[in-house]
Amino acid sequence: MHSPGNVSVQDRPDPTIEKPTDAIIRIAATCVCGSDLWPYRGANDVDNAPMGHEYVGYVQEVGADVRTVKVGDFVVGSFMASDNTCEICKAGYQSRCVHVVGMGGVGTQAEYARIPWADGTLVATPEPPAEDLIPSYLAASDVLGTGWFAADAAQVRPGKTVAVVGDGAVGLLGVLAAQQMGAERIIAMSRHADRQALAREFGATDIVAERGDEGVAAIREMTGGLGAHSVIEAVGTQESMMQAVRSTRAGGHVGFVGVSHDVELPGNKLFYSAVHLHGGPAPVRRFLPDLMDRIANRMIDPGKVFDMRIPLEQAADAYRAMDQREAIKVLLTV
Repeated sequence: MHSPGNVSVQDRPDPTIEKPTDAIIRIAATCVCGSDLWPYRGANDVDNAPMGHEYVGYVQEVGADVRTVKVGDFVVGSFMASDNTCEICKAGYQSRCVHVVGMGGVGTQAEYARIPWADGTLVATPEPPAEDLIPSYLAASDVLGTGWFAADAAQVRPGKTVAVVGDGAVGLLGVLAAQQMGAERIIAMSRHADRQALAREFGATDIVAERGDEGVAAIREMTGGLGAHSVIEAVGTQESMMQAVRSTRAGGHVGFVGVSHDVELPGNKLFYSAVHLHGGPAPVRRFLPDLMDRIANRMIDPGKVFDMRIPLEQAADAYRAMDQREAIKVLLTV
């Protein structure tokens, strides 16, 4: 991305092993993330940056210290590379590893990628997957793991009512996560018919099209005036965060995973809400083994969030389609 709205596909040198803990993978599929739209729309500074942080692929080469993956393995990795051995990683927060490397700086919208901390970051499937499972494994690299963390952070439990603020890929997969965790009622907040339909397919029991004050009032009315037990915030704006907090009952939990942009929490409103807040960059690596097992056994099909597929060479078109909401999420074939 050269500047906001300006994306092109260029040849770069093939990546090489730089540290003995690295691996080189041949990308099987990659995609554009909703968070990539922040710099595309000018909300973040960008200057000739490599793009992409979601990836699945085949191991081509490993560094001398890599032990858990081997050449030929099909692997899924998190959007944050981690050693998975430090105290923070062991506590389950690999996205805040003391040696964390953001894959966005590496750039995985490419044919090949260098993966730092390969042992701590990559998880291999027992055998190469069926072609139709690759989109779901790709979703696990970020948006599924992020939606899952949001539901976990929001303390989704069997019998609870969950509201999901945001109908992008993360919000939709937050719906899927809530369904898998046994929520009794899942309220998807969406104004778009195609996203509403996918939310219902993933397990939403109710749809609320209103947002802001009207959206909060609708959630309150549906929950006897109390608010939802658990609320997933998957946007990252002031409006979405306050909508999430205000839609949560006293003592309830908000799991926030939308990349925060100019969000400020009014102290008095937060104080009197008596809600729990937890979130941030999702520790996808914590959840990968479980999520990959569910995908392999076809218990879940998160790859359905990819409603458009185009070749990597046309990546600029993928950005335009997502920016104009012509697609929920675009898979780039390599």
